[in-house]
Amino acid sequence: MAIMALSSTFASASDPSPLQDLCVAINDSKFVFILLDVIILLTPRNTSNLVGSTVTLVNVMQIPSLNTFGISLARIDFAPYGLNPSTHTLVELKSLVPYTYVDFVTSNLENRLFTRVLYPGDVFVFPEGLIQFQFNKGETNAVAIASLSSQNTGVITIYDDVLTKAFQVDKKVVDYLQAQFWWPNN
Repeated sequence: MAIMALSSTFASASDPSPLQDLCVAINDSKFVFILLDVIILLTPRNTSNLVGSTVTLVNVMQIPSLNTFGISLARIDFAPYGLNPSTHTLVELKSLVPYTYVDFVTSNLENRLFTRVLYPGDVFVFPEGLIQFQFNKGETNAVAIASLSSQNTGVITIYDDVLTKAFQVDKKVVDYLQAQFWWPNN
């Protein structure tokens, strides 16, 4: 009986379902989208960093009315040939400006790469938790608008100690690499 009970257990983790339709603690002046919130997504950002992209996140911290809806938005600005590598535990839907190359890698034993070049009007869905990137193949700037399945998205981080052991490098190498391109594009 104990073996049967153990063999039928599994674990699943995700954002909890909302317990209410809306958050009654929201200040009335911030309950709806205000012009400033929309401008956050309309304003191009500087992409002069080593990866050639900048991510502007709009979540429940900027728009409290997103509380309990389980969504957030992001604008990703790309320089020509700019790159946006990422991985997170959320489902992501992106709508991109033309000629952006997108991909993700499956996590099964095959580690299969799925790729596509997007054209005007195309939308791409990234499965939850997979390594992914977007690359602007064009010679002009590009923009992506992403919808994420969490009201407060985060970045998956890995402890420096794990990176130093896994790649067999000194912590100074990890610090140097992180200083080169990680935080300036967020």
